[in-house]
Amino acid sequence: MADDGKVSLASDGALARLIARQTPGHALEREFYDAPELYPRDMRHFFMRHWLCAGHASRVPTPGDYFLYEPAGESIIVVRGQDGKVRALANVCRHRGSRICREGEGHAKVFICPYHAWAYNLDGTLRAARHMPGDFDGAVHGLKEIALAVVEGLIFVSFAANPLALNEVRRTLAQGYGPHGWADARVAHRARYTIDANWKLAVENYVECYHCAPAHPEYSRLHANEQPRSKLAAMTAEMERRAGALGIAIENHDHWALDAAPGEEAVYCVRYPMYEGKRSGSNDGGPVAPLMGAFKDYDSGSTFIHVGPASFFLAYPDHGVMYLFVPKSLHSCEMEVVWLVRGDAAEGRDYDRERLIWLWDITSAADKRIIEDNQKGVSSMYYEPGPYAPMEINCRRFLAWYLKELAAPPAR
Repeated sequence: MADDGKVSLASDGALARLIARQTPGHALEREFYDAPELYPRDMRHFFMRHWLCAGHASRVPTPGDYFLYEPAGESIIVVRGQDGKVRALANVCRHRGSRICREGEGHAKVFICPYHAWAYNLDGTLRAARHMPGDFDGAVHGLKEIALAVVEGLIFVSFAANPLALNEVRRTLAQGYGPHGWADARVAHRARYTIDANWKLAVENYVECYHCAPAHPEYSRLHANEQPRSKLAAMTAEMERRAGALGIAIENHDHWALDAAPGEEAVYCVRYPMYEGKRSGSNDGGPVAPLMGAFKDYDSGSTFIHVGPASFFLAYPDHGVMYLFVPKSLHSCEMEVVWLVRGDAAEGRDYDRERLIWLWDITSAADKRIIEDNQKGVSSMYYEPGPYAPMEINCRRFLAWYLKELAAPPAR
């Protein structure tokens, strides 16, 4: 044991002992959030194995449009090719490894490495390499391609050589966000919040609403989710009745965490009612943008879907919100929040941007503060894991899944 009381996790045996001593139903031991040796393991087991949402397809509407996605120390170019296909290419030159794209997003006809001017087509194939010898084979020096799938407008990437299957994800997103029209949506606003905390604390905070009433009064006056599930039966039934009258049928689906089948990516869908008279996520509960997809009126409901370890989504009838967590270091992560509206909606005519983003901007700023306070406390010598409340059931499930996967050999 180190002088500061922290357990060294330099060996697999030490990690196994730490996992074994974890108390079921309690928060994690400090080392899981604080041990430098554990961060690379997290990246190998979770961010190199699972599917991660990089953004929405509307960010690359025409051939040559691209943006960078940069989790776990990697840099990926997400680009739409001349053939209309969206690809994920490693932002690593095949000559001597320089970064090729420096700007976070843009438009290009060709990618040219700024170091020695090797040029690549939008599909990653090598276009030109200056002054190379006659026997140089350019065909085998294209940019590395990463697995990518577009599902209901959402762009997912996986670094795994043999990615997990997406059958359950495709089915859940189709029945959950097909009616919300996400495939035809567009990004209205994006914001990034840098959080000085371990990524798991950010995810744990997002999957429970036990903290909503004390930490998010703006959210809690709109969403009945701030109440225990046992108290929501009547409101949930009314939400389902209104949705049914609109021809909307979205089933709850639990294929997340420990319920995920071997070889399949985890996914979870749940519908939550809003309080009577509240129709959307705004400062007064009123509409903020044109209705989307199959919705012809408001059902006083919202649809949450979680995919894998770090991609979370929320849909109202008139807009959507994406929450994407991106680890940067042991004690730092980014929370990217993306607001979606109907594809033909125009700012200033169909919606006011400040009204659209108000709720989840103020909520995200508060989340940043409480997660950082959580990290400070967890790093204290006085921290001792406490028991989860019933409303934190998804924290318990997430961490049980996390420990199970962390104990297994990393995927290749």
